[in-house]
Amino acid sequence: MRKIRLWGVLACAFGLLAAAVAQSTGEVQGIVKLKETGEALHGAQVLVVELGRATITDAEGRYAFRDVPSGRYHVISHLDSIFTEEAQTVNVAAGGVATADFTLELTALRHEITVTAGAKQQTAFESFQSVDSLDSFELAESTDVSLGEALGNRVGTGVSKRSFGPGASRPIIRGFDGDRVLIMQDGVRTGTLGSQSGDHGEAINLNQVDRVEIVKGPATLLYGSNAMGGTVNAISRHHSVHSHSHQGLRGFVSGSAGTANALGGGNAGFEYGQGPWMVWGSGGGLRAGDYRSPIGEIFNSRTRNTNAGGGFGYYGDKLFVSFGVQQDDGVNGVPFAAAFEQGGEGSAEVKEEEIERISLESERQSYEINWGLREMKGKIESFVLKLRLIDWHHDEVEFFEGGAKEIGTSFDQRQFIYRGVFEQAAHGPLTGRFGFWGRGLNYEVTGEEALAPAVDQTAFALFGLEEIEFERIKFQLGGRIETNRYRPGTAERLGAPAARERSFTGASASAGAHADLWKGGAFVTNYSHSSRAPALEELFNLGPHIGNLAFEIGSPDLKLETGDGLDLSLRHEEGRVRGEVNFFYYGFNNFVFPFATGEIEDGLRVIEFTQRDARFVGGEANLNLGLSKGVWLNLGLDAVDARETAFDTPLPRIPPLRGRIGLDLHYKNLSLKPELLLADDQDEVFTAETRTAGFATLNLKASYTIPQRHLAHQFSVNVFNIADRLYRNHASFIKDLAPEIGRGVRFTYVMRFF
Repeated sequence: MRKIRLWGVLACAFGLLAAAVAQSTGEVQGIVKLKETGEALHGAQVLVVELGRATITDAEGRYAFRDVPSGRYHVISHLDSIFTEEAQTVNVAAGGVATADFTLELTALRHEITVTAGAKQQTAFESFQSVDSLDSFELAESTDVSLGEALGNRVGTGVSKRSFGPGASRPIIRGFDGDRVLIMQDGVRTGTLGSQSGDHGEAINLNQVDRVEIVKGPATLLYGSNAMGGTVNAISRHHSVHSHSHQGLRGFVSGSAGTANALGGGNAGFEYGQGPWMVWGSGGGLRAGDYRSPIGEIFNSRTRNTNAGGGFGYYGDKLFVSFGVQQDDGVNGVPFAAAFEQGGEGSAEVKEEEIERISLESERQSYEINWGLREMKGKIESFVLKLRLIDWHHDEVEFFEGGAKEIGTSFDQRQFIYRGVFEQAAHGPLTGRFGFWGRGLNYEVTGEEALAPAVDQTAFALFGLEEIEFERIKFQLGGRIETNRYRPGTAERLGAPAARERSFTGASASAGAHADLWKGGAFVTNYSHSSRAPALEELFNLGPHIGNLAFEIGSPDLKLETGDGLDLSLRHEEGRVRGEVNFFYYGFNNFVFPFATGEIEDGLRVIEFTQRDARFVGGEANLNLGLSKGVWLNLGLDAVDARETAFDTPLPRIPPLRGRIGLDLHYKNLSLKPELLLADDQDEVFTAETRTAGFATLNLKASYTIPQRHLAHQFSVNVFNIADRLYRNHASFIKDLAPEIGRGVRFTYVMRFF
């Protein structure tokens, strides 16, 4: 009750401050052109950073913002990821008109944009949180089969990968994995079971994604209190996060092929706008065979996914509403799972007939409604409500040597998610947003790995994020109150933990400051307090879990997990020197920890989910130096040390110290990116975990782009592990059996029309 009263006092204080500040308005306008042709660009986006307001250019390349409060603003324009963004600063006077014209071109220099960090558009430099992103240009250069594979080699960002084969690869952020990393699509949880097990992946086709954003820091309070490591948001299309329409047709067609895993795929998508109405659709797929490592082919590492979706929407001056549906189907092999499942040493169970391989066949259906109001009068400028109904199902299928197959385990998870966000009208230095979030989840598993009973979970949260900005410094305050309730059914497995109802309510909060130190330089600091309810597998699992190579024993008596964190960041973005250095420290009470008992059950080591104090400390550094207009030197470094503090034991699957040395070479429409990735030995290991040797790999990406007014062609080549080095990923469950992929080449062609 005291916490609720405190929140009420803070809300009243913000409201009184907002009401006390008067404002007067002006206008920002201009035109956007393409440098290579000199033609006007229609459909280009223009953003006023401080206000988070965006619009698009008309057929003559013109745009306008009206009712802009007087003040100094940064304005950014971009059209597509193949072009650079251009930024300008304007001063808006009461009743006046400020002009900002833009010329976009092909270049290596881009202003990173984020919408995930603060639930509004802003540059990564201006964000309170550390942000890293991949646009569709970078995604096309890589053509990876899963989200973890695409993000795992972003050295210098603190992002690595956990894997049980390529198809199940999932991001690790600052050493955090599983339930502590929130994977979203268009700002809403994907609804999969990827956090639960090492052999479960995420149903995201990166070839149909416009941008992927990784956010670390307290803005994760906007999306979930469990996201202590951070959030990964795959943004499928521009209008998934912006509520304006555009006229005409835009879209893409792509095709990919590669060696070392027989990769191949094709995708296409379109958006068509007529007046306030829009319709869109996308579809395609990607497949890869067993990959080749320097010691040979890794059997059953194949992957296949197909995706299709579409929708329509109305985007009026004040009101918008859209409807969408998405279908995702995937199959990924689980290397060596048959050996663990089959009888013999290190196995969980003896089978009468020899199992040849095990695959996961997944299906996700997602239905969405987005509804909102904008340009509202008064203290609230806009409101957006997102509704998602997600049905996830996957089967673990056993294939026998005689050609027969059977379903070993089936997983079903159905959930309804809602999220509403109110955007406050800017009143002098004060801006902010607040809202509510909730979900109802039904989880059920049947078969050999039915480790937990059926569980109904409900959750509800209130959150807010406020910013006060002055000339050279701005402050941010955030908070979230979230409650989670688990209602388990009766467990069928003999000896299952007591299936009783549990309820958790916790408060999370953050406070940050962003100060300009010099032209293009800033210092950012954030303090955060987090509360996380234990995941259902941590509470109720009991039995052999091949996907985590463990016999898991959950604990229904687990308490709320709490932590305090400090993030420090020094940034510079000016001229030919751009970089960022981040330091973080997180200390936890009641950290849920897979304690290794030393016992063996069904051929697997026994782990009990228990709680101890723990801490994570580390940092990331990126430095980009412009040696000339078309030559940039890129350097990166990241490290994390994570331990439970009672016995100073390293936590499992923590990435080693990593480094990156690369060049970004641009000449007219040609881009070359040679890169050397380095990793140190990892000998700080968890109980029964083995040491992983360091390595160095050399990669080369090249692309050639042909831009036109309404069309762009992009040809990309990615040559990876050029020296065919044998190396292993420390965070892989099967690293001692399966090294990473050997030398290979991938080719991609993308045609974009706009």
